[in-house]
Amino acid sequence: MKFTLNKQEQYTVFKLQEEKLDSSIAPKLKTEFFTLYQSGMVNLIFDMGDIKYVDSSGLSSILVAKRLSEQINGYLALAAVSDHVMKLMTISKLDSVLNIIPTVAESVDAVFMAELERDIKEEDEKKG
Repeated sequence: MKFTLNKQEQYTVFKLQEEKLDSSIAPKLKTEFFTLYQSGMVNLIFDMGDIKYVDSSGLSSILVAKRLSEQINGYLALAAVSDHVMKLMTISKLDSVLNIIPTVAESVDAVFMAELERDIKEEDEKKG
């Protein structure tokens, strides 16, 4: 499985450099997601720009990342999702539960907005 990581202070961009996210890659991807979240990463941008095909095991690995992110009150963005993959996510109704954002740059903005919302919520809880 080929991928790149771009770690920043507030987020990490994970770019899978594969055309297929299927049963041959999904277990390795899940392991990588576990490793990233255990290392202290909170916000993940999953750059899917190279991915042209996803099967059910690939979707499962994305849902694992979502669950891990939610457990630590983090933010997961899926960026640059191809039309074919987007159709599958829509049919599976995953487009309503995942943060699917057109570009990595817009995903970075979304991470910062999520951080602001989290900070405001924490301040409100302290006051209340």
